[in-house]
Amino acid sequence: MSTETLTPPRSGSASAGNYRWLQLALGIICMVAVANVQYSWTLFVPEIQKTYGWSRASIQTAFTIFVIIQTWVTPVVGVGIDRFGPRPIAMLGGTAAGLAWIMNSFASSLTGFYIGAAIGGIGASCINACAVNNALKWFPDRRGLAVGLSAAGYGSGTIITTLPIANMIQSSGISTTFLTFGIIQGLVIVAAGLFLRAPRKDQVSYSTKLVQSRRDYTLGEAIRTPVLWVLMVMFTCTITGGLMAVAQLSLIAQDFGVKDIHVNVYFFSMAALPFALMLDRFMNGLSRPFFGWVSDTIGREKTMFIAFSLESIGILALATFGSNPWLFVILSGVVFLAWGEVYSLFGAITGDAFGTKHAGKIYGILFLSKGFAALFVPVGNLIMEATGSWATVLYIVASLDFIAATSALFILRPLLLRHHAKDATTNAAMASVGKPAH
Repeated sequence: MSTETLTPPRSGSASAGNYRWLQLALGIICMVAVANVQYSWTLFVPEIQKTYGWSRASIQTAFTIFVIIQTWVTPVVGVGIDRFGPRPIAMLGGTAAGLAWIMNSFASSLTGFYIGAAIGGIGASCINACAVNNALKWFPDRRGLAVGLSAAGYGSGTIITTLPIANMIQSSGISTTFLTFGIIQGLVIVAAGLFLRAPRKDQVSYSTKLVQSRRDYTLGEAIRTPVLWVLMVMFTCTITGGLMAVAQLSLIAQDFGVKDIHVNVYFFSMAALPFALMLDRFMNGLSRPFFGWVSDTIGREKTMFIAFSLESIGILALATFGSNPWLFVILSGVVFLAWGEVYSLFGAITGDAFGTKHAGKIYGILFLSKGFAALFVPVGNLIMEATGSWATVLYIVASLDFIAATSALFILRPLLLRHHAKDATTNAAMASVGKPAH
């Protein structure tokens, strides 16, 4: 790419619209490359247990560490993005994402895997924050779709690596697989991250269908609003079930007795677990831009109600009918279809409510909810071992999804109406005295 390509074109120029799509594409490439760190972990867990004889709960603690680090460093990452721009943060994330799996390739103790998980969490945090924030800032008029496409890269990025990783684990072992894919994902992210840029204020236009704040809230101002706290509770409720499925799907399939049962689809046959994993990655990726696009049209809160209700129903059905291999594949796909959109909807609504100047920091605080939800992953194993069934765990997370669905319409929506009305009043008052509202 030339120097001219790296420089954002002027607002209104013929290339300005194309340039923002280039920025979106670069963010998606980074998200696809870092997705393995989270979504391919479930492929390694049974082999790690077989190799070292550690308990499931102790191995899955690495996943919990990854998610907690990923979420709890996001506010710090957000500060870095708002101050220095996305490029250096993305390059740091690529280095960490590659190093995490390289360290896993040499690990022979739980401590080694825990350290790798922590470094991977830093890498995933950097890339997620860069891609989402860049999408928020470049596409205020199509915020749901843009954030959804970025999130889709993370949610479905492993659809092209699931089988290669699974095959390499069987043929070459976990160490070689970690090393090979660690190097690949690190190099891809660093290369794409070199060209990421944030927009200028005059290069963006707002939605004509949705109410969006023209005021850029500071982090302190956002924290003092009830809107942010309600969003955090809802985010925690909805993301719990998805994290449980991501981390435990192999174990759930094994305990339901369907892991190795082949499902025949006319021209090919595949074991239920890898078939479900491939379908889940596709549905997880499709969900994010689809529901993001829907939310750009009918509003975030209504879309949340529809998606979260579907998630609740899907989890209940999986708990009831998951021992059937066909239904296990189909229902796990429904669960991921209704879960993946949380990243596009919550990211988009953050920009709508609080503006984009400090979006890195504000979304970073909201993203802490994922860390709270991650605490339930090893707890889910303990509940399953105590009850002898996944049913109780799945019923709990389905209830949390239903709480979030009803909260979207009956708590969040009225709060946002008052929030935007207060914004309009403040902006009018500041305009009357000739001062900008931030």
